[in-house]
Amino acid sequence: MLHKTAFEHLPLGAIKPRGWLKDQLEIQANGLTGHLEEQWKDVGPDNGWLGGQGESWERGPYYVDGLLPLAYLLEDERLIQKANRWVEWSLASQQENGMFGPNRITSVNQDIDKEQDWWHYMIMLKVMMLHEEATGDERVQPFLTKFFRYVHSVIKQQPLRGWAKTRGAEMLLCIVWLYRRTEQPYLLDLADIVAKQTTNWSEIFHDFPFWRKVEQWDWTTHVVNVAMGIKTPGVLFELNGEEAERVSVHQGIDSLMTYHGQAHGMFSGDEWLSGTHPSQGVELCAVVEYMFSMEQLTRIFGEGRFGDILEKVAFNALPAAISADWTSHQYDQQVNQMLCNVAPRAWSNSPDANVFGLEPNFGCCTANMHQGWPKLASHLWMKDQEDGLVAVSYAPCTLSTTVGHGVAATLEVSGEYPFKEHIRVELGLERPVSFPISLRIPEWCDHPVISVNGRVLPIQVKNGYAKIVQDWHNGDRLDVHLPMEVKTTSRSMYATSIERGPLVYVLPVKENWQMIQQREQFHDWEVYPASPWKYGLMANTDFEVQEGDMVRQPFLAKNAPVRVKVKGQLIRDWKMEGNNAGNPPLHPNTDGQPVTELELVPYGSAKLRIGEFPLIRKL
Repeated sequence: MLHKTAFEHLPLGAIKPRGWLKDQLEIQANGLTGHLEEQWKDVGPDNGWLGGQGESWERGPYYVDGLLPLAYLLEDERLIQKANRWVEWSLASQQENGMFGPNRITSVNQDIDKEQDWWHYMIMLKVMMLHEEATGDERVQPFLTKFFRYVHSVIKQQPLRGWAKTRGAEMLLCIVWLYRRTEQPYLLDLADIVAKQTTNWSEIFHDFPFWRKVEQWDWTTHVVNVAMGIKTPGVLFELNGEEAERVSVHQGIDSLMTYHGQAHGMFSGDEWLSGTHPSQGVELCAVVEYMFSMEQLTRIFGEGRFGDILEKVAFNALPAAISADWTSHQYDQQVNQMLCNVAPRAWSNSPDANVFGLEPNFGCCTANMHQGWPKLASHLWMKDQEDGLVAVSYAPCTLSTTVGHGVAATLEVSGEYPFKEHIRVELGLERPVSFPISLRIPEWCDHPVISVNGRVLPIQVKNGYAKIVQDWHNGDRLDVHLPMEVKTTSRSMYATSIERGPLVYVLPVKENWQMIQQREQFHDWEVYPASPWKYGLMANTDFEVQEGDMVRQPFLAKNAPVRVKVKGQLIRDWKMEGNNAGNPPLHPNTDGQPVTELELVPYGSAKLRIGEFPLIRKL
């Protein structure tokens, strides 16, 4: 018997993006996601998941795991047809015994068993779930049932190994999804077997052993495995209901941020957990997988903390690693990133890991980056166990669902959050009905204001949510004001980062983009600094917030709709070390340098930046 989750996610398509978020998805569709098949052979017509002889491990499933939700969110027929090719081939490939997919593994990865592996199937199973929710395709549940019966018959002889072992929660998600719809008893037995074969992340996070930068390969310190693994105790909670699983998740997050945390809300990993230095990188795959983990943990435990983390990562780390036109990306990004070029750095990734390109360092991010925005959009709102609605994040969208035991409802969410403080929610109801609306109150917000039809409500926050239970009518208006104060956070090396709401603010360094490889559409670029970057922050600075108009692409420094003015000084002795910005000086020498007004922009809009500042104290 499964244990109830706090919330339930809405099926793909129930939420449609609006405003700046829809713009992001359209830019994505016009860039890498919408045209990758034509430009990158690894997901092209010869891919094994389309019946070809090419790559047949994770890259095709990764790609369609982002392509498919993007297609249905935008209702883009061209993209839907692209996604359907992958789905239809997989459905048609199922054998009599239940197995499906390519008949062999072809991959550039050298650390997989090419005779038998479960990992790549797990990704395609998630795709099938999304497809079923978006279309109601009645073939999917029998398809999954048949496959899982096959898995049940062989899993003890062919157990999870390697990538599949560390990522077993991805299969558990799919098993649980199917059980909640079919209640077939064998699925619970299979879930128990898979859970036992999966890496014991609950134990790792409960007594976290990785206190320093990791210098050698280990399955449990690989940053993407960790980003996926953090949801494992939550998924196990659905199976066992043990409160210790919740505790492990929180202890894991606390430990990761203590020993490896960075200003953008992620923990470092370039390729392994890499400590707190602001010049260590974090992989784009880890960013999108950590977002997905936070979406699942929100659903399972219903705590606002996970929404806080989701927003911080989504609104900072995600756009930072992708060019504004969605034609190139980084494998690794850095908080203090003043140079993106092919050069050796103090990480285990290759010298090209922080350039912007089609396939820097390795192609996993080229395939996997596409899920970030679409899955955020589809998890902006959820339902609770009282047939009420839950606001997880306040990006603009339209929601169509039922409430109060079957009453049709639409919600129009407008505003320019996370850049601006005000959100409006307008309700459309086929008849008056009583149901709860739970609004996430971020931890950073000290004085939230909620009003209904102009009447300010008293607020009581529990687990990060303010719950409003009342009779709702067609045309009701809900206004949420989340005042954003500028705050500073002390970080590694006694450096300081600056935050306002969920956004981190950084010093943008003027960018000089130099093409290093030209292709038909998606080129590779080095980015060089064209303005000084060695600035520290005056300890006694004031903060002046300036708001401007929202444009189609706010994640571009020149377009930033919000800026924060501060005072700083140039630090001549802040040196480069190993092709990176060196340690932020603890006692910076600013003799002879004038105090300068600096204009900070959101982290995700500056591809060259300083995000963790040395602090300058004047006696």
